[in-house]
Amino acid sequence: MSMATTATADTTLPVVRAVRYVQALREGGSLPGLMETDNLGTYVVKFRGAGQGTAALVAEIVVGELGRRLGVRVPELALVDLDDAISRREPDPDIQQLMLASPGINLGMDFLPRALGYDGRGGRPPADDAAAVLWLDAFTANVDRSWRNPNLLIWHGDLWAIDHGASLVFHHGWPDVSAFAARAYPLDDHVLAPFAGHLSAAHGRLAPMITDELVSEVMALVPDEWLPVPPDVDGPNAIRRRYAEYLGERLAMADRWLPGAAS
Repeated sequence: MSMATTATADTTLPVVRAVRYVQALREGGSLPGLMETDNLGTYVVKFRGAGQGTAALVAEIVVGELGRRLGVRVPELALVDLDDAISRREPDPDIQQLMLASPGINLGMDFLPRALGYDGRGGRPPADDAAAVLWLDAFTANVDRSWRNPNLLIWHGDLWAIDHGASLVFHHGWPDVSAFAARAYPLDDHVLAPFAGHLSAAHGRLAPMITDELVSEVMALVPDEWLPVPPDVDGPNAIRRRYAEYLGERLAMADRWLPGAAS
């Protein structure tokens, strides 16, 4: 990885306590819920007891926070502490079961009121914004940003990227590092590919920002108990280093997964 200097960032996510479950958001398979919290905020909460498991929450933090530091608009993240008392009051049996399976810390994303899902009909997004999201998705192997499921919002006229849980596919099977690093990314299927232009400029601007220090900062935001355990790796710090190894090798082999990146 490049050792260029990066700006200092927070090393912990805020922790808030859930006070009321508002409604289910049934668009996604993980059944996230809208919840009010004790800081007077409203968050879209993804539960650690959902079928995707905590690996999806790790990807949400790592990719979302990398994106934020690269200038991609991502809703602010928080750790949401869920008490069983709230779960037991939920009348819907499926939602109650999910909440009871997710006591303690879950992941919240700041709710963007009246945001609209991006469908391509609101005009062209700025090329720099489109290129940054596309480059981030290619780098982290996000397989869920197609026209079938854009996972983009328009809020106050700006493009916002959400739902990064399908990124970092390596941590579901821990293949050989070089195999992941060289994995091609299907650019043509990406919802922003028509608007991003040539990605060599985006790569030249963004790749030097992915430093060892930045990756360490972002990995430190992930709760220890959420980290998937690779084979023959012991302890949360060693797991975090394993993530850094995968991301570092991926960055070093950009010419294999991002056409035009080395030009």
